[in-house]
Amino acid sequence: MEERKPDSTENLGRAIAYLGKLIRGRIEVHLGKREEASIAAPDFSYDDSPFTLFLRRRQPEYAEYVTLLLALVPHLRVNFFDDLLADYFAPGVHFPIFGGTRGANHRGLLPTGETVQFILAGENLAQRLQVARLFSPEHWFHRQNVLGLSSAPTGEPPMAGQLIAQPEWVEQILTGKVSPPAFSSSFPAERVETQLEWTDLVLPERSLTELNYLRNYLATEQSLAGNSAYGKHSRRGYRALFHGPPGTGKTLSAALLGRATNRPVFRVDLSMVVSKWIGETEKNLAKLFQRAESKGWILFFDEADALFGKRSEVKESNSQYANQTTSFLLQRVENYDGLCILATNFRSNLDRAFTRRFEAIVPFFPPAPAERQRLWQSILPPALPMEAGLDPHELAEHYELTGAGIANVVRHAVLESLAAGASTLSKSQLLAAIVREYAKEDRVVKPGIL
Repeated sequence: MEERKPDSTENLGRAIAYLGKLIRGRIEVHLGKREEASIAAPDFSYDDSPFTLFLRRRQPEYAEYVTLLLALVPHLRVNFFDDLLADYFAPGVHFPIFGGTRGANHRGLLPTGETVQFILAGENLAQRLQVARLFSPEHWFHRQNVLGLSSAPTGEPPMAGQLIAQPEWVEQILTGKVSPPAFSSSFPAERVETQLEWTDLVLPERSLTELNYLRNYLATEQSLAGNSAYGKHSRRGYRALFHGPPGTGKTLSAALLGRATNRPVFRVDLSMVVSKWIGETEKNLAKLFQRAESKGWILFFDEADALFGKRSEVKESNSQYANQTTSFLLQRVENYDGLCILATNFRSNLDRAFTRRFEAIVPFFPPAPAERQRLWQSILPPALPMEAGLDPHELAEHYELTGAGIANVVRHAVLESLAAGASTLSKSQLLAAIVREYAKEDRVVKPGIL
């Protein structure tokens, strides 16, 4: 029988009960029914539930802990705040200092920044200003995309904005996992996955060595971050450049790094990031990086020279704006706390000042004959053997194809064989597929073995 993993129910229940006592105490102090009194924090079960693990890892301060609970409770108890207030105020009586707002569909009272201020600080002005700093861009709530305040209507105080917990964080606390975000304008990236294994990767030794450095980083980054002897000298995150011709394994290598280290890989669609409107590209990128921050995701910028190319000499406003965008990109990539991979077909297309910022530069070359032979042997399906007289070694020697090219050839030849009801891959079908693949690059097949 499968062992049941601990959930957050028990400790969340204790936390919500504690929050209720805290709010009642604050209301009673405000109404003059009691003196200021501290309330003992709940005695949590020391388990491995998602909520407990988050608190153990993050170790929030008291004000942060209460704010987290206030943001989370509407997802758990719809009438939580209404029931509390009903114990002290008659229907229709307003309690403005408590804050709160109503949603379009959610029927319960929703907390605002003013709610947080009242519960943590009452009417103490200095403490209320201190609470407001929890929602600054520098705070980890914002940097790690945990929670924040919605924009208040024009003319109203910023703290009147609704306290909103980000969906990914709520899902992580309640279920212990985070679903990959859907491809959209706010997250212009799609998940890159593969069913292949690391041992299926066929690359020169130099490339494999650099990729293994990346694997080592992903395996040890948490230890490095917590190592005082090393961490103070290290930068946030890790940056890698993949460069080489199309079809040589850049995207596959990124996907395999994710598979080998159990991390999602997202390929950024630069066509949805770049905007002709001044300032919009920066906004799109800010959304992307904020969404990915602190998730352990690998960001893969394919054809990155479209954004990270050489900066132009400033002769007009468009050139100045393009250079500002590049500088913004440099800053966001350098501050990203995960692995960021930029891929280009030509290393020379990238600004040299930018390439110096990479911790790893991984070259991808067209495969040599020995590598092509391994690729043929790996890609050819065992269930559909080649016709007598065909040899992967000779195919590798005579036809200069990349790994992607060989995969395309085999796929096309297999489809033709199956359509013809054949039990083997024939010479004619394989040659036709090779000619077809060569034609894509305006190349002509020289006389060979077929």
